[in-house]
Amino acid sequence: MTVLLGCSFILVACLLLIRLYIVVRNGRNSKLGNKGRIGLLVVAGSATYKAVVAAAGGHTTEILRLMKSLSSAYSPRFYIIADTDTMSEERIRAFEKSKQILDCDPQFTIHRIPRSREVHQSWSSSVLSTLNAQFYAIPLIFRLRPDMVLCNGPGTCVPLCLGGLLLGIVGIKKVMIVFVESLCRVESLSLTGKILYHVSDFFFVQWASLRNSYPKSIFLGRIV
Repeated sequence: MTVLLGCSFILVACLLLIRLYIVVRNGRNSKLGNKGRIGLLVVAGSATYKAVVAAAGGHTTEILRLMKSLSSAYSPRFYIIADTDTMSEERIRAFEKSKQILDCDPQFTIHRIPRSREVHQSWSSSVLSTLNAQFYAIPLIFRLRPDMVLCNGPGTCVPLCLGGLLLGIVGIKKVMIVFVESLCRVESLSLTGKILYHVSDFFFVQWASLRNSYPKSIFLGRIV
């Protein structure tokens, strides 16, 4: 019980720091609308950008569809998957092999961190497993120092995005957080989406009904 309370206190403290950072950041960027923010994402320039991509199980197909549209300027690419994920690595390697044939760009690596939450896992134990994943995610993100974290729903992306935010909080590097809600989420956000809705720079939904419920989100129709 003492360990659980201690971990919960640390998590709450981290969330408060992140919330403070978001409030300050949003205050500086309050005049920037959705169109301007989309422009920043699309016209990023010709420099080299590092991208972290979170993939897991059934979400991997959608995230790889997104990767097909990602500019080749984002290189190298760091794929981060859960340590219990046995399917994604093979799909990622096949995708990057085809990309190498087309673009001659083989710069990618695959990393693993503990899964934040298993399917049907209890909420109380999820706190501990998420903190465990965060323990691995922060050193990894600090080492990779990406320009962007791109994710679409797996719980694995929560500690990665929080690690990216922490890079900005401590003044090392501003990391762009881009979240694309899964196509199967028609009327409500996923749990991951509900968390990252408040911290992402770009939050895309693929159904107009979600756009109406979440005004910060960006709706461009189906994108995966």
